[in-house]
Amino acid sequence: MGLFDKIRGARQSTEVNLGPAEAFAAITLIAVASDGYITDSEAQALSTILSRMQLFRSYPADVMRKMFDKLLGILQRQGIDVLFNAAMSNLPHDLKETAFAVATDIVLADGEVSPEEEKLLNDLCRVLELSEDLAIKIIDVMMIKNKG
Repeated sequence: MGLFDKIRGARQSTEVNLGPAEAFAAITLIAVASDGYITDSEAQALSTILSRMQLFRSYPADVMRKMFDKLLGILQRQGIDVLFNAAMSNLPHDLKETAFAVATDIVLADGEVSPEEEKLLNDLCRVLELSEDLAIKIIDVMMIKNKG
């Protein structure tokens, strides 16, 4: 192992602390990025979805931007798994169903579900400990919502 490998390993092992709102936003960001890229329209849609939520209603645009800059930095430097695990560790219990619903909405918004997006939703359902029946109901509703 070289010197830079040791440095990278030390950086990647650092714990990521997120607040409840950041954890929720991280899940939505992961949903947008799960297919490998984030388009401008996806970023705008993400901002719109979150701004409609009670959790983010008091967040000014610059605070939202700084939060997403932080989350994107974690995603780019430490990877999706680190961000995912941090989000799961810090997401309040009462937001688990909502996080799955919003992530599902984001994934289904373009009318196609990539294998990576499907894996993400399966992983979210499992880690959030949602019942299969509830997950299927959420997916059904979001498919209807995004049909038109």
